[in-house]
Amino acid sequence: MAGGGSEAVAGGLARHIPVLAGRVIEWLAVRDGGLYIDATFGAGGYSRAILRTRGARVIGIDRDQSAIARGADLVAQAAGRLELVEDRFSDLQTIVGSEFVDGVVFDLGVSSMQLDEADRGFSFRLDGPLDMRMGHQGPSAADVVARAAEPQLRAIIDTLGEERHARAVARAIVKAREQRPISTTRALADIVARVVHMRDNTIHPATRTFQALRIFVNEELVELANGLAAAERLLKPGGRLVAVSFHSLEDRIVKNFLSERARPPALSRHLPEVAGAPPTFHVLTRRPETADETEVAANPRARSAKLRAAERTDALARRAAIEALLPRLPTLAEVTRGRA
Repeated sequence: MAGGGSEAVAGGLARHIPVLAGRVIEWLAVRDGGLYIDATFGAGGYSRAILRTRGARVIGIDRDQSAIARGADLVAQAAGRLELVEDRFSDLQTIVGSEFVDGVVFDLGVSSMQLDEADRGFSFRLDGPLDMRMGHQGPSAADVVARAAEPQLRAIIDTLGEERHARAVARAIVKAREQRPISTTRALADIVARVVHMRDNTIHPATRTFQALRIFVNEELVELANGLAAAERLLKPGGRLVAVSFHSLEDRIVKNFLSERARPPALSRHLPEVAGAPPTFHVLTRRPETADETEVAANPRARSAKLRAAERTDALARRAAIEALLPRLPTLAEVTRGRA
């Protein structure tokens, strides 16, 4: 199997089905000899698809050590055309170095494999430690739940989970942790379920709170904004950026980044060095692409997916700050050192 041919590299099944894979590859415009970044390697679905083009090379990035380990067979099959790196995709420039690339793809959010592993603590379907870290460093969800002040919890759950009962959930968490530590997914889910009541045919009452904590613990929105800026610096003229998001906040960041980069900034007497700078991207998808009924039937995860694509111009990358792309929230460090 280790011949580097397309059939060899494409082989093998993964539990995680890459969403909108056909459209991703079309928008990347993969070519022989091109270098592509799979910024969220996961189960390697997009990398496999890119490697079907003979001569294409891929650098796959994932901060989840287990995802990198699972990709060992694909690395062997690719015969030198695939390199895997355990890191955050915000570190793209350090990872790639001085080489420019032909395409970058982001598949945002949590993977099916992570949800299926109880000891990762991402899901309330399986009881496990309240962890939620995509990597193995930094504070866990249990740390946030234990240390965040009630107003901080409310802001996190309201903003990142879009939970309209965020105030009640935050109050319930604070009250419960005064009695005993909240250290498991089931314990947290039960606390939320006591104040957010599930109606027929709706999502579990803890869904939005778990989503908010996962995004916050992994600093996903900060990572995304930094990753997009790094991709802008690394892409060749004509190179493609493709992002698949599953959450309105993620999609808004991608949309706003590309919209801002696709038009010249307003003239400014305060920042004369960027006044009139030419666009760095040409947006290819006027509206986000979504999965059709056939794909959704085969892969329900695709229902909420939105794909946006853009092509790099030959203008110099901008130095504009990314903070304007992000919601106003306390940082992970501020929250987890705020309470003993």
